[in-house]
Amino acid sequence: MSIDRKAPSRAPRPSRRALLAGAGIFTLGFHIPFPARALTLDAAPATPEVNAWVVVRPDETVVIRIARSEMGQGTLTGLAQLVAEELDCDWARVTTEYPSPGQNLARKRVWGDYSTGGSRGVRDSHEYVRKGGAAARTMLVAAAAKGWGVPAAECRAERGVITHAASGRSTTYGAVAAEAAKIEPPKDVVLKDPKDWTIAGKPLKRLDTLPKLDGSQVYGIDLKLPGLLNAAIRDCPVTGGSVKSFDAAAVQGMPGVKRVVQVGDSAVAVVADTFWRAKTALDALPIVWDEGPNARVSSETIAQVLREGLDAEQAFVGNKAGDVAGALKGADKVVEAVYGVPFQNHATMEPMNATALWTAERCEVWTPTQNGEAALAATADAAGLPATSCEVYKIHLGGGFGRRGATHDWVRQAVLIAKEMPGTPVKLIWTREEDMTHGRYHPVTQCRMRAALDKDGNLTGLHMRISGQSILASVAPQRMVEGRDPVTFQGLNPGGPEAAIGYTIPNILVDHAMRNPHILPGFWRGVNLNPNAIYLECFMDELAHAAGQDPLAFRLKLMGNHPKHRAVLEAVAEKIGWDTKPPEGVYRGICQTMGFGSYVAGAAEVSVSDKGDLKIHRIVAATDPGHAVNPQQIDAQVAGSFVYGLSAALYGACTVKDGRIEQTNFDSYPVMRMDAMPAVETILMPSGGFWGGVGEPTIAVAAPAVLNAVFAATGKRVRQLPLKDTDLRRA
Repeated sequence: MSIDRKAPSRAPRPSRRALLAGAGIFTLGFHIPFPARALTLDAAPATPEVNAWVVVRPDETVVIRIARSEMGQGTLTGLAQLVAEELDCDWARVTTEYPSPGQNLARKRVWGDYSTGGSRGVRDSHEYVRKGGAAARTMLVAAAAKGWGVPAAECRAERGVITHAASGRSTTYGAVAAEAAKIEPPKDVVLKDPKDWTIAGKPLKRLDTLPKLDGSQVYGIDLKLPGLLNAAIRDCPVTGGSVKSFDAAAVQGMPGVKRVVQVGDSAVAVVADTFWRAKTALDALPIVWDEGPNARVSSETIAQVLREGLDAEQAFVGNKAGDVAGALKGADKVVEAVYGVPFQNHATMEPMNATALWTAERCEVWTPTQNGEAALAATADAAGLPATSCEVYKIHLGGGFGRRGATHDWVRQAVLIAKEMPGTPVKLIWTREEDMTHGRYHPVTQCRMRAALDKDGNLTGLHMRISGQSILASVAPQRMVEGRDPVTFQGLNPGGPEAAIGYTIPNILVDHAMRNPHILPGFWRGVNLNPNAIYLECFMDELAHAAGQDPLAFRLKLMGNHPKHRAVLEAVAEKIGWDTKPPEGVYRGICQTMGFGSYVAGAAEVSVSDKGDLKIHRIVAATDPGHAVNPQQIDAQVAGSFVYGLSAALYGACTVKDGRIEQTNFDSYPVMRMDAMPAVETILMPSGGFWGGVGEPTIAVAAPAVLNAVFAATGKRVRQLPLKDTDLRRA
């Protein structure tokens, strides 16, 4: 196959900083006051907090504390809206700050969970952050009422102003904040009904947009501290290998080089006065690796292991009902297909980095992280110090997608390097090549599906056998359930609020033959929902074709017990014009799934030229997340999720040769370019009553919508991704 939009060329492109400088709005020399206290709690310590979530300064600035991480998804603004809504403050005066994980530990986790992944930033914390805002409002009103000597029930708050109508008196939050801080927090508060929201639920502008536009936003790579040194690192190219030897003397005299150190068993780093000098010396450093037995592994050997898993007797069951074997045996027609997805990299724009300052008494780390508490744990372990003697200062992420969540290998490395230079801050930056070849990859899986159709074309039985990696077995074995990885079955669960299948099939078996190669897996945005949606939704199209039925009608027959799944599917069908004839040469595909607590569906329009060039003209996506905190952000997240999902479907594949990942940069691991991106039309249909995620669910419908449209256009089923490896010319 060829795709009419070309992959990114290797021509140099201007950096973000260069573009901003050219526009005349960039100020050189990012600087954070040492030791970067401005990145954490209230920069005006003389101002007492009302409660853990809210500080109101005398100038009426409202500081809202956000425990979750901001990585472009808008969580910072959304959570601030929820707090501000219950606080009844003036949104124009709102700013935010991150409480540090060390402070959370010291205050018995008053800010709760810091983990930001699985589209849980809002849906797992909405209740307690809203209560934080409501409690602060109650305390502010009580302080004003106490000063006036009137009952608090006679006072009301609006936009940061407290009034007592009976006496005509009024005051501001800033004027009473200090007194409010002395009041006992209420034990119970009543939250607003979402229908009464005036700040939450509205498409307000993001709070972090301007700093990104004017270049003032500090990312981990931008961080500067007095006396800062820089480190570049190279880990063994084969996971499981180790350092055999290296010749530090060969580079010790190079300009700016301060130290050459071994980091753990498998890596070597060079510390220098600038990153470029550290990298240049590292490139010149002679290193001999002991690559171990994994050096014999290739994509082909991994695929063979997965193929064997498709026929294995032992498998973990994720969904079972009825008698699948009997249904297949008695079927009028049996349809079978095998699909597969490769390893895929997170490929964040900002590679992994951390700055560490170590002494025998204390260790501090500044890093972009999706989970400040996990970063603190990694810091303490590497530092050899108790967590109470360590601190992590969280910085906005230049992309996360799951890579900066469960695993903090780069933080550990930075601390180990800093331990070699006590009292000196050291910034470790992974090169793009290091980042691409030492990621935590989306797990490789294959799936064989066998379905039973009766004489009327009804689906009476389905067996889905997934063979491949378990994420939890690698990154969180404590979350395994009797050896089973529940994450593997996302979108295929028999029910529940998280990731349930949207069809009622009388006889069904979904199981997993676990096969774990040495390439380390991780939570890749959308996780297992992505391949599972491809497997099920593309196979549903195959079954509709085999039954001689319309793909939409075939699905709807199975969805009587799944009204929310059905609603989003019917919404995209109507919007795309499923029952109307598309433009000449244009073909449509449709799909749906449920993941991360939300119901989503997608429909695509594509064309394929006589030369096999694919053009995606249009994508329609419907999302029911229960509640919509910021519709504008949801619309942006849905569009962004299709960039991610289509990049994976069209291009994304990491291959293994001699035990190592072959793709080292964006020339060999391309992503969607702006000129290739189709128009995305978003249907937001929150039905209320639950809280779903929005950052990841719609990624899962990108590939199957396009793949089903490709079949309609070409008559070819693409069962192994990425699409770039398939010839789409008609036979």
